[in-house]
Amino acid sequence: MTASPVELLATSLFALAVLHTFSVKRFAHWAHHYPKGSIQENLLHFLAETEVVFGLWAAALFTGIMAIKGSVHEAVHYIESLNFTEPKFVLVVMVVAATRPVVRLAESLISFLARLLPLRESMAFYVSALSFGSLLGSFITEPAAMTLLAILLKRRYFDRGISTRLAYATLGLLFVNVSIGGTLTHFAAPPVLMVAAKWQWDMAFMFTTFGWKAAASCMASTALVAWVFRREIHAVEVHPQPPQPIPAWLTVLHVLFLASIVFFAHHPDVFFGVFMMFLGLVTATREFQDNLKLREGLLVGFFLAGLVTLGSLQSWWLKPLISGLDGATLYFGATGLTAITDNAALTYLGSLVEGISADLQYALVAGAVTGGGLTVIANAPNPAGVGILQTSEAFKGEGISPLGLLLGALPPTAVAVVFFWLLH
Repeated sequence: MTASPVELLATSLFALAVLHTFSVKRFAHWAHHYPKGSIQENLLHFLAETEVVFGLWAAALFTGIMAIKGSVHEAVHYIESLNFTEPKFVLVVMVVAATRPVVRLAESLISFLARLLPLRESMAFYVSALSFGSLLGSFITEPAAMTLLAILLKRRYFDRGISTRLAYATLGLLFVNVSIGGTLTHFAAPPVLMVAAKWQWDMAFMFTTFGWKAAASCMASTALVAWVFRREIHAVEVHPQPPQPIPAWLTVLHVLFLASIVFFAHHPDVFFGVFMMFLGLVTATREFQDNLKLREGLLVGFFLAGLVTLGSLQSWWLKPLISGLDGATLYFGATGLTAITDNAALTYLGSLVEGISADLQYALVAGAVTGGGLTVIANAPNPAGVGILQTSEAFKGEGISPLGLLLGALPPTAVAVVFFWLLH
């Protein structure tokens, strides 16, 4: 397939954005060489923000389209032709899921499950959060599950003096488990959502084909990491503090608002209206609320919007590549390609291939979710986790290294390969 000048520009900028993503720690390191508060330091720190990367290069694409087409209207028309529902949804659901009543409810549920395990409290909560907690993404959506788990893990482990090795192992485990943990249903994982209606995948199909493998993989990977780092996890101090009571009616209202936003996930005009009413509730009950994570949500939404803007012009090389592969090659190819492009975009392009067999459909989606934890851009909820965890004490103020994330994600990704492909 011959690429147009705009597509070639988009692919070049996409490649630069990926390289930029892997270089954010370098920008942060350079920033320390300049006086604090200087323009150079602020600019380099800005370039070191993972969430701004794709938005910046998307802005370059917008400018490039104007130059190539010789018209501002053409660039505006391209932007308006895109679907930004997912970035909007992730922004909203991340803010709602990060509120104190919702986090407290999730923590209570995970703590209840932890008490059923014959383990010390610090180990039991770790295992419960990263195995059972990851599967919550199948019901409250993956972005919401990622937000909740990142907040809980940050407070209980990442800010409690754990080693960098355990931090990256836990980060990789979290990203992989959330990526596969949303496959028990047909509406919660972005890469599944892109194909479920066209390929007629319902909840029964998802659970019997993907779900049990996802649950088994999450538990096996968590057990593996927990066993390797058992001494350090056991050593994490638990400081129970009597929490401020939250009225039950307020928690119920938060859950209803969250459920409404999830229900109207494909209708941004509606879920933004629900979000506005939710903000009113938060303002009226501020004594039971923490500061809203609006900045983090906006940055994540900006990241995903940039990914949509650049990724939508990659079909000229991705679609022929996908259509020319057999089952095993497609599965492992999708796992690898997911690391450099959003897995939902990958499955969407696969859905455009007419006459794709059931085996190739499975291989594409299974590969896309298997590789969803390898990089920040691999899965839509990952930027939400990075936005919350990169300021943790465990990363020593230097942010999250893409290479560290990749290395931490490799073991749970290998476990997922066993369940999703070798046992298929």
